[in-house]
Amino acid sequence: MEATQKILACARERAQELKLPYAGALLPAEAYALMQDMPGAKLVDVRSRAELEWVGRIPGSVAIEWNSWPGGSRNLDFVAQFEALIDKNSTVMLLCRSGVRSHHAAIALARIGYSQAFNVLQGFEGDKDPNGQRNKLGGWRAAGLPWKQG
Repeated sequence: MEATQKILACARERAQELKLPYAGALLPAEAYALMQDMPGAKLVDVRSRAELEWVGRIPGSVAIEWNSWPGGSRNLDFVAQFEALIDKNSTVMLLCRSGVRSHHAAIALARIGYSQAFNVLQGFEGDKDPNGQRNKLGGWRAAGLPWKQG
C-alpha cells in the first residue's frame, strides 16, 4: 500500500502544479499499478466504441464514450451512464487516446461530486511523433502495458 499512496500523492501534486480541478493526473504505468493494488479503483476508457474495436482496449477497463461514434458528437448521457455504473466514492482513472477527452471527463465528474477522479496523462496512444504518428511518444501501449486488439 505504500507504493499506492506514493502514486496517489504524486498524482495529486501534478494536479496542484497544473491547477487541475480534479483529484490528480497519473502516468499510464501508475494507473496500471493502481488497477493492480486497489481492487475498487476503476479504469474508465472514454474513447469511442470504434476506437476500442479498431485500435485496442485495456482488459479490466470500463468503457463509457465521451464522444459518440459515428460523428464524434458529445455523448450527452455520459454523466448518467457513469453514475449508473460507478459509485461517487470510487477511485476512477479516466483514459482516452491522448489525455484530452479524459481531462474533460474528469472535470465533468469532479463537478458532480466524484472527488477521486484522475486523468491518465498521455492516454492509450500518446502524443504524435515528428512524423505525426502515435504509439511511440508516451501512452499506455508504448509503455508496454496490457491491451488487446478488437
